[in-house]
Amino acid sequence: MNLSGKSEYALAAIFDLAAHHNGEPVKIAQVARRQRIPQKFLELILAELKHGGFVESRRGADGGYLLARVPELITVGEVLRFIERSHQAGSRGDHRHVETPFTGVWRQVDDAISGILDHTTFAEVVRKWTERQERYVPDWTI
Repeated sequence: MNLSGKSEYALAAIFDLAAHHNGEPVKIAQVARRQRIPQKFLELILAELKHGGFVESRRGADGGYLLARVPELITVGEVLRFIERSHQAGSRGDHRHVETPFTGVWRQVDDAISGILDHTTFAEVVRKWTERQERYVPDWTI
């Protein structure tokens, strides 16, 4: 599956906000640094995600961005569809108007991908990532 850079950055931004979901706003500079996203591009992506109802912003010295909903209620699929807008992520058949022997196969692939993305919440992604990172903690003792 090929994702646009914008989609990957949007997913990374939501992931970061989900990982730091404590009710307090997170500064754009912190998200940009942790996720290695150019800050100016992240500002545009967060503004779009705000328009989509995924994030909220707070002004002021203690301001920043936070999730508009709990991570358990935001799926990877809905974020991708919102960002990509015109086509479903991973779809091979959207640009083909001619029926081929593989059209049914591509529809099954699209349905399988959508099923996974639509049932994967950011809370689950954060939990699995945290478990994986804790499992591989280097031990420097001799």
